[in-house]
Amino acid sequence: MGGGVKIQNGMTVAQNRRARHNYTLHETYEAGLELLGTEVKSLREGRCNIQEAYAQPIDGEIWLLNANIPEYAPATHFNHRPTRPRKLLLHKNEVRKLVGAVTKQGMTIIPLSVYFTTRGLAKVNVALAKGKRKPDKRETEKQRDWAREKARLLREKG
Repeated sequence: MGGGVKIQNGMTVAQNRRARHNYTLHETYEAGLELLGTEVKSLREGRCNIQEAYAQPIDGEIWLLNANIPEYAPATHFNHRPTRPRKLLLHKNEVRKLVGAVTKQGMTIIPLSVYFTTRGLAKVNVALAKGKRKPDKRETEKQRDWAREKARLLREKG
């Protein structure tokens, strides 16, 4: 039997915490994932890494690339490739918007989290994002620090 924590329906499997630091997020979308059986079992064990992952339009469809779902140990030779491309299931109008933003505006599609719905479906939250440069990251950090300092001062005062 597989060890580790079993992910229940409605629980998050993986999060990309660096996304908000490295990118300015614009719109978010919820997409289904086209997975193999061993990938679902591996996700249920809470094993997934989307830190280096991104999505890209290929032939009019959106594909999740570089997402690492490790092999499911009990499956032996029926296993999947850990970083294989996975198709994202979106509505046609959402695909059109994403393809337009990526090709015309030079934006990137970044996965924010992978989770199971209460019905047991594997979903991924993706965001349309623009990469931040070093000065942008510093400015964001300054704003966050000032907000924290302001909250501390208000707590001490009142």
